[in-house]
Amino acid sequence: MFFLRKIKQSILLAGIFSLAFTHVAIADDGVTQFREFIANVKNAEGEFSQQQIRPARPGETQPKVLRKSQGRFVFERPGKFVWQTVKPFEQKVIADGQKLLLWDKDLNQLTVRPAGKSLSASPAAILFGQVAIDERFELIPGGEKGGIFWLELKPKADKVNGDIPYSRIGVGMVGGLPAGLELHDNFGTIILINLSKIRINGNLGSEAFKFSPPPGADVLNVQ
Repeated sequence: MFFLRKIKQSILLAGIFSLAFTHVAIADDGVTQFREFIANVKNAEGEFSQQQIRPARPGETQPKVLRKSQGRFVFERPGKFVWQTVKPFEQKVIADGQKLLLWDKDLNQLTVRPAGKSLSASPAAILFGQVAIDERFELIPGGEKGGIFWLELKPKADKVNGDIPYSRIGVGMVGGLPAGLELHDNFGTIILINLSKIRINGNLGSEAFKFSPPPGADVLNVQ
C-alpha cells in the first residue's frame, strides 16, 4: 500500500472528504478510476490545500510541516490549467497550451516560459495536462483506505530527475475524481495535496486561461 506510514492519517486526510462533484461512474479500484478520469473529464474547477513535509530529524518525534498553502484550480484538456494560490500569498501558475506563466503578486512579476519540461513536471500537469500517462509512468494499484482508492504513479527509469522530479507519486481517488496526491522527492520531502469542491465538464469560457499583468509589472521571458 502506498499510504504513508510515518505521517499521521489526520494530516493526509484533512479536508479530503469535502468533495462536491457531478455524478460520474465509480469503479472499485484507483487505477480504473484514474484512467476513466483522464479519459472522460475534459475540464474541471475546484479548490486545493497543500502541505510540504520533511522527515523527522534526529531528536524529533515526527515529521515537520514546512509550509502550507491553499487556493483554487481550473483545467481544460489538453494542456491548459490555472493553479492559483490564495493563502498565505497570492500566486498563479497558468498553462495556456503554449506557454507557462508564473505570476507573483508580491513581486509584481510575471515569468513566461515555453510549455515544456517545466510544465510536465508540475503536479497540476500530472493530473490535468497532456502528459502521456502510460509513456511516463507505471500505474500500480494501492488498495483502499478509508473510502479512498489509491494508486501509485511510478515514473519510468528514464524520466526520474529529468522530466519528472519525483521518485514516487500517489493519487487517491474518490467517486471517480482525484481527492489527493502524495509527491515524494529523492530528499525525503513530501508534498500532500487535497482537492475538494470539484465541478467537472462545465462551460469555463474563453477567458479562463488568459492573464495580463497590471501596468508596471516586470515581465521576464525565459527560454
